[in-house]
Amino acid sequence: MASNKKEQICKLLKSIESGDPEAISVVNEDKYIQHNPQTHEGSEGLASLFERLSKTSPRVNIVRVFEDHDFVFAHTEYDFAKRNIGFEIFRFHEGQAIEHWDNIQKREEPNISGRSMVDGVTEVADHDKTEINRKVIQSFVEGVLINSDQEKLDDYINPETYMEHNPKMGDDLAGLRTILANDDMANSVPVNYRKCHRILAEGNFVLSVCEGDANEMYSSFFDLYRLVAGKIVEHWDTRETIAPRSEWKNNNGKF
Repeated sequence: MASNKKEQICKLLKSIESGDPEAISVVNEDKYIQHNPQTHEGSEGLASLFERLSKTSPRVNIVRVFEDHDFVFAHTEYDFAKRNIGFEIFRFHEGQAIEHWDNIQKREEPNISGRSMVDGVTEVADHDKTEINRKVIQSFVEGVLINSDQEKLDDYINPETYMEHNPKMGDDLAGLRTILANDDMANSVPVNYRKCHRILAEGNFVLSVCEGDANEMYSSFFDLYRLVAGKIVEHWDTRETIAPRSEWKNNNGKF
């Protein structure tokens, strides 16, 4: 059975379509901290905002949703005249959502392996292995992504069953190796992971929240991994360029 927090967040996100004010009551707007730099904080109530958005006939598809103690995180697809893929994170306190982070990327065509940015396994398994899987991804992010240690790649990924959903890469790991090598000649968008801010997990799914740069632009990286027997077998992600601080509409920061 879905947890009450998951149900509340799903209803909240779907209320973008309907403008339903009841679903928005899960948010404590007096304490709400917004980490999307492009969103004004406190200038327009969520009920008014969602009612206005609903008139544009938006579509919200919640593909996956997870819970990690006080956090609920969702993998979503939006159609607001253009199609985007996003990760949404909400922090709960005393039964209400009081903090929000997201990372949005334009939806692109399926990758060389024929995988879209959202298809694949959705059901959570191995709840008893949540903390083990969290530690695996923490180590992978720090050792392989941040420190670019390609020699450790096979320690974390099962190449025989690996499924890649990044639109620029395929299942064969060649794209990931190119990124880790930071080879400007082979990779048109050099990517550097600099710092990991948060690791969220439920069962065999783990989400990492990192900052760094892509093509020399300050960026945020949200990566979702599915693990089997302690190894990564599936990966989804979004990358978003972070606007200069002078353009931020709130002072809470992306992370």
